[in-house]
Amino acid sequence: MTEYEIQPNTRQCALSGRALQPGERFYTALLEEGAHFIRKDFSLEAWQGPPAGAFSFWTGLVPPPDDNQKPRFDDDLLEECFYRLDGQTDPSRVNFRYVVALLLIRRKRLKFEKTITANGEEKVCVRCARSGERYEVTNPRLTEDEMAQVQEEVFKVLGWN
Repeated sequence: MTEYEIQPNTRQCALSGRALQPGERFYTALLEEGAHFIRKDFSLEAWQGPPAGAFSFWTGLVPPPDDNQKPRFDDDLLEECFYRLDGQTDPSRVNFRYVVALLLIRRKRLKFEKTITANGEEKVCVRCARSGERYEVTNPRLTEDEMAQVQEEVFKVLGWN
């Protein structure tokens, strides 16, 4: 399985090397390097848009150093990851998209419609709550332990733990 382990906010601008201060707005770009995602944080003044080849990007505020609160979910970011993974066939990405779909159903961004089975493969049919567009998501039939592992990877990639 591809490893998606991404470090938390580095609190340092990847371009200038300047320390990012608590409460300061920053940008994060998620870049693919081989089978891994690499996270790079940028100060507001250094950000000139997503770097070439960026898989995804988002903005946030640097948390206080003693902030033990759980991060809030960015539903738009989660949804963007779901759409970008559409059509991927690599098993780790299929697993990742499936878990993201389940999170989006839980967040009421996607609505479950039905499951279908074709050629021995189960697919979950969902509909976007806002656009009404329909999607099929392959069910990789993960064990409970595999599901927990992929969910943890999703949280790490998105900087939520």
